Order: sequence, then C-alpha cells, then structure tokens
Amino acid sequence: MDLISLHENLSSSLPGKGLLWTLSMFYRAGVALREAAYTSKTIKSRSVRARVVCIGNITTGGTGKTTACLLAATELSKAHVKTAIVSRGYRGSVDTEEAYVINEDAPEDVWQITGDEPFLMHKALKKHKVPVIVCPDRYKAAHAAVLKFQSEVVLLDDGFQHFALDRDMNILLIDARNPFGGDHLLPLGTLREPKTALERAGLMVITHADLVETERIDDIIAEIRDYNESAPILQAVHEPEHYFDVCRNEMVPLSKIKGKAAAISGIGDPASFEKTLEHQGLKLEQAWRYPDHHPFTLEQLKSAHAVLNGLPLITTYKDFTRFPDGWREIFTEGLYVLSIHMKISGGKEQNDIFMDALYPSSSRP
Repeated sequence: MDLISLHENLSSSLPGKGLLWTLSMFYRAGVALREAAYTSKTIKSRSVRARVVCIGNITTGGTGKTTACLLAATELSKAHVKTAIVSRGYRGSVDTEEAYVINEDAPEDVWQITGDEPFLMHKALKKHKVPVIVCPDRYKAAHAAVLKFQSEVVLLDDGFQHFALDRDMNILLIDARNPFGGDHLLPLGTLREPKTALERAGLMVITHADLVETERIDDIIAEIRDYNESAPILQAVHEPEHYFDVCRNEMVPLSKIKGKAAAISGIGDPASFEKTLEHQGLKLEQAWRYPDHHPFTLEQLKSAHAVLNGLPLITTYKDFTRFPDGWREIFTEGLYVLSIHMKISGGKEQNDIFMDALYPSSSRP
C-alpha cells in the first residue's frame, strides 16, 4: 500500500484521523526544533562564493519545481550568466562524500544513481551547458559548482526547508489547485512546514494559475499577504510544447496526435497530466498510474503494450527517464513523451521580476 492509499484509509475514520493528527503534531515539533537550531546558530549554515537561489515549496509534490528550475536555468543561460543546478538526488544513491556531476556522456541508466529529476534536468539543459550536480550535502554540490564551473548563480532545487546552505533568494512555488496542503502538516495534510514559512520567501510564484478561477487566485494572494506583506507574487502556467516520438527520435506537433490514446505515469499528480492530454484533444481509453518516482519494469511495459491495440501511449519526460533497458524491444512505434514548459504570465514586467530574483540586472554581464 502506498502513502496516498494509507492516508486515504486512515483519514476515512475518526481513529485514523486522530492518529494522523498526532503524527502531524510530532512532525510540527520536529520542524520547529530544526529551524530554531539554525536560527539560533546552534547549527551554522555555510555559504559559497556565488548567488544561491532556492526554488522550493511548502507542500509535497505537484507545484512544478523541476519546470521552474529548467525555466530559471534557461533564462540565466540566455543572459550569459554561468549557472548550475544542485540537487539532493531524491531516491538516488549518491552519498555525501563527493558531489556527482552528470556528464554529457552519462549513460541513460545514470538516473538510478542521481535520481530521475536531476537526470531529466541534465537532458533538458545539455544544449545550454548548465551543469547539474547531485549530492545529499547541498553545500558540497554548490561548492563543486563554483570550483569546477565558476558558477555565478547556483539554483538550489527543492531547498526551501534546507537550511544548511545559505541562500540569497528564496523563490517559493504555490500550486493554485492546492496551495496550502489542506492547512495541515504531514501526514494529516501535505504541508511540509507551517504557513508562517511564507515569510521567508523573497518571491512567490502561483503555479497552474490557469486551472482555477480568478477569484481563487485572489483568495490565495490574500492568504499569502497574511504572512508576507512585501514579496512579489507572480503567476505561471504549464504549457504543452510538443510530443516527442522516442521510437523515431523526432518531435511531433501537438496537432498530429488526436483521438483515442493511453497514458502511463509515475508522478505526484497523474490526474493533472491526464487532464492536460485531454485538453490536447485526446480521449484516454486507458491510464496506468504508478507511485511517484516509480522505476518501471519490462513486465509492466509489456503488459501495457499488450492491451494498447495500436493506440499511442503517452508518458512524461520524468517517467521516460525511468524506462528500463529493453523498452525498444517492446515499443517499435507509438510511444510518445509530452514536453511541457513553465511560462510566467503577464508579459515582460513579470518576467523581469522573475529574472531580477534570479540575478539582479545590475549584476548581469
């Protein structure tokens, strides 16, 4: 049973809700003690000789951290700012002894070492020559970025709760569909820390803003202002770019695939992915959902292929990185990846605010 199913089962009964509430209180105490240790300098943060920009959230999953990091790194690269991304490598096997740099010639199965999201970012940013460095000790990764690549900006992926590395800017992502995790900390809700943490943000981006009503956005902004009166608040959307035919290694316009199809994913918010496909004119006859970061097996792919009956199968880039060796023996055609990018809404002024948070214009080359 995965965590989502366990949460649903427990929260469906009063004793279960009581247990989740109790665990949530213990979690809150742990979060408070850890933050107090850094605030009081009992545990000291460390800094590097670069601008460190954290991109994170206060809820679990689904806010768009990976696409935000890709947008930030791409825009900084276009502005000729030397940039690196550092990540802890969730569910990877990199130890804390040495930072792992994903090289240009890294094998396709290196995601098992680095975790799937860092490898995805590496693949997406190869043309911009932005290094992705993985280590559970984010200071070591950031130090390696400065030492090996003379990075001027270090993007700290999913680091809002990581106090061991000093940062110059906190960019906080808030999912418009579920901004505050049901107003409860884990495991009762999906908050990673109390809403008072909003005060640490120097810039906030409400993601998936196009998927809720305007009035809902206004309510979210009003609630943010209860905790942070001054940080700029931007809005962003996730837009499909194209499909990628992985069997033929070519891009396919969104308009070329319509009608019946199937989907397979192992991400935090499969419903959003499937809804996006439907908005592109697809009718999903079958959708396989696996837990977030799921390592797919050949048996699972064979089972899916056996019932497709010629329908195209669509997945995400993040999921495709976790397809096992041998997938080409199963799929000789009809396997596609949906490419999605994040876009800041509102035009040049809002984009300038985002860029200044990443690297002030007065400091750019």
